[in-house]
Amino acid sequence: MAEVATENLYVAARNYFLHVADMIEMDQGVKAILSQPKNEVIVNFPVRMDDGRYVMFKGYRIQHNNLLGPYKGGMRFHPQVHLDEVKALASWMTWKCALTGIPFGGAKGGVKFDPHEHSKAELDRIVRRFTHALGNNIGPEYDIPAPDMGSTAGMMTLMMDTYANSSNSLDRQACKGVVTGKTLECGGSLGRNKATGQGVVFCYQNYCQENNIDVKNQRVAIQGFGNVGGHTAAILHDLGAKVLAVGDHTAYLFDKNGLDISRLLAYSKKHRGIKGYESAEVITQKEFFSLNVDVLIPAALENQITCENVNDIKASVIVEAANGPTTNEAEKILLQRGVEVLPDIVVNAGGVAVSYFEWVQNKNSRHWDLRLVDDRLKKTMDDACFKIKETQQQFSCTRREAAMAVALRNLETVYTQRGIFP
Repeated sequence: MAEVATENLYVAARNYFLHVADMIEMDQGVKAILSQPKNEVIVNFPVRMDDGRYVMFKGYRIQHNNLLGPYKGGMRFHPQVHLDEVKALASWMTWKCALTGIPFGGAKGGVKFDPHEHSKAELDRIVRRFTHALGNNIGPEYDIPAPDMGSTAGMMTLMMDTYANSSNSLDRQACKGVVTGKTLECGGSLGRNKATGQGVVFCYQNYCQENNIDVKNQRVAIQGFGNVGGHTAAILHDLGAKVLAVGDHTAYLFDKNGLDISRLLAYSKKHRGIKGYESAEVITQKEFFSLNVDVLIPAALENQITCENVNDIKASVIVEAANGPTTNEAEKILLQRGVEVLPDIVVNAGGVAVSYFEWVQNKNSRHWDLRLVDDRLKKTMDDACFKIKETQQQFSCTRREAAMAVALRNLETVYTQRGIFP
């Protein structure tokens, strides 16, 4: 099971922003604007259960900043969703888009519940009622949701359909871009399902190239085996890396010779988790973090690498596929030990990059082939990694500080050129 969070995510995210803003001597007015989200939307809505009962659900949509373009960010369906978590995630979306040159702002949303405890019919009603409750707080030119933990392409399609049927009939065909990460048949993009995992691998390949490391035969452990962790594992396995261990909310598994990823993915999809898979050794979460591997990829929840387990880690590089998986204090310890940390705001930006590609395709009634999507994603990730390395050398700082610095300087430049109205 996931470790209980020991650090308030929003406080940590805001403090880190202020630290880097001071490092680059950011304009005080711009710093004040970016230190808080623009809008905080909280909705409470009723949903009828299969047995006829009505249950109230609480949903959030935090819109952090839209200077560079429409608000953009995922919808998380998870029992641990809370206001401060969503505020932190929304700010990170702002930094991701500014870092990678994607013309979107930052937002995040979610509903506090466990999707695994509901039937498909109940899930459909929850998604539709949440979308209806948000009303004009989302829109294809204003705020564009996407899948996140616990939500799926099918759910995004339902959000789009609900929004379209609540809109003027003349505008319905222009509503496809209200969400991204939809099913392919309903306006989604090729490559979107694997986009975050593909971006993780592109970032790791950049690191390997920088350090003359051959990805082949690298020993990997991945925490999280959903969309992000699963695709990351599959792509790395195809490149010749050995995925020795994976973990999810049901179990942690280890195989010294490397797991059969395609077989494990099929099992996980069928059983909604990896628990019960018999072709690998069951280990504890503590044993997982203590494994002698080259690469550790946290791809689950935030605050997973803390001061309590950081000294157990033997990997030489942490690749942050999840949002905020490493606490600030734990990262300091890792860096002192010479462990590299590839930061989340670039590593997992592949999802928003391909979401942008999907949005552009919808606006232009086009459909790109997978090779074009992957090529454009690779260029986006390569360019971001190059800017980070360049900035790291300029400021003699960490990769995370450099990534934030690139994002904040881009935002500051635009605010300076446009001015602050009135």
